[in-house]
Amino acid sequence: MALTQTPHSNRLHITILGRCNSGKSSLINALVGQEIAIVSDKRGTTTDPVLKAMEIRGIGACLFIDTPGFDDVGELGDLRVQQTKKALEKTDIAILIWGGDDSHLAVSALEEEKEWYAELKKRNIPIISIINKADQRNEIEHFKNAVQNCIGEEALLVSAKTSQGIEEIRTALLKKLPSDFDAQSITGSLVKENDVVLLVMPQDLQAPKGRLILPQVQTIRELLDKKCIVVSCTTDKLKETLVQLSHAPKLIITDSQVFRTVYDLKPEESLLTSFSILFANYKGDISYYVESVAAIEALTPSSKVLIAEACTHAPATEDIGRVKIPALLRKRIGEELTIDIVSGTDFPDAECLVDYDLIIHCGGCMFNRKYVLSRIERAKCKKVPMTNYGVTIAYLSGILPFITIER
Repeated sequence: MALTQTPHSNRLHITILGRCNSGKSSLINALVGQEIAIVSDKRGTTTDPVLKAMEIRGIGACLFIDTPGFDDVGELGDLRVQQTKKALEKTDIAILIWGGDDSHLAVSALEEEKEWYAELKKRNIPIISIINKADQRNEIEHFKNAVQNCIGEEALLVSAKTSQGIEEIRTALLKKLPSDFDAQSITGSLVKENDVVLLVMPQDLQAPKGRLILPQVQTIRELLDKKCIVVSCTTDKLKETLVQLSHAPKLIITDSQVFRTVYDLKPEESLLTSFSILFANYKGDISYYVESVAAIEALTPSSKVLIAEACTHAPATEDIGRVKIPALLRKRIGEELTIDIVSGTDFPDAECLVDYDLIIHCGGCMFNRKYVLSRIERAKCKKVPMTNYGVTIAYLSGILPFITIER
């Protein structure tokens, strides 16, 4: 990722849904004014959800998710439809295309669209309904009225070829923008202008040489935007750094794995938190994480724990999720404790989650908030406690009550 690019996790996720050959890819090209998606008359050109990061005038950084047709058939078709359903977990706004080619303009043939519309409503995903290829349709107004009768709201008439309705889609996107989108803050009300913030950042094997990891970069940028005075050091230089400061920092942010070390050295008046805990609140549900971490007390050697990380990096000897947290848990509970680890978008469905006594999730910096919240909701529905790396380490270290948590 280039330094000038907005991370995918911070972009508005817009998913395009429709039948095969309904013009989904053409629509994306028309919206962004570039040929970024492959267009073909051949059925099933888009075989998997395709992500494309773009800027839309008036909205800003967006991530389009171009999905396979939901009427795809066969064994592979079923798998593609399942991938489309998974994409809904990340979706902030859905654009639903009604009808495919002319043979699908009959209202009686729109049962699949109705089902997807109902699924989006069930998930509380804002929907923009459109009828594409308006320049090629006969009796288009009749079809538009029929769709409106089905859903109780107007569908936009659009032509990717002539650009008819494209501006109306942009306007609709602005109206459908979730009220809390981009309203979340990493540091919240913990700091204000002119506060001194000290970042303690161990540069271990998980931090690529010559670079900072994403949570560190995003936190520094926000603090600079807030006009805070930002000071950084590695763990081994914490004592010397504090000596150099004329007064104690308002807030110290550190990596979860050195919580205890930093806590023992910090000035009494300084607040302490971690990147993982900040992102737990920024991307997830910190209250549920703190409530759930107490489930550690009920774990036994025969219990099962799931560790979920967003990154798909190769495991390192110092890996916090794959090495350090499992070691801490087994030291406390017993070597027989079963710990499963998933990464990236791999995450058990609701029925499989019940096999676990606790889920421990990473900070989620690689995911958008909608996706992390969808995982939390899945766990809540099955009454499975779910917590976070930083909360877990603070709890096991015995310092969770002394950690500052923005709620």
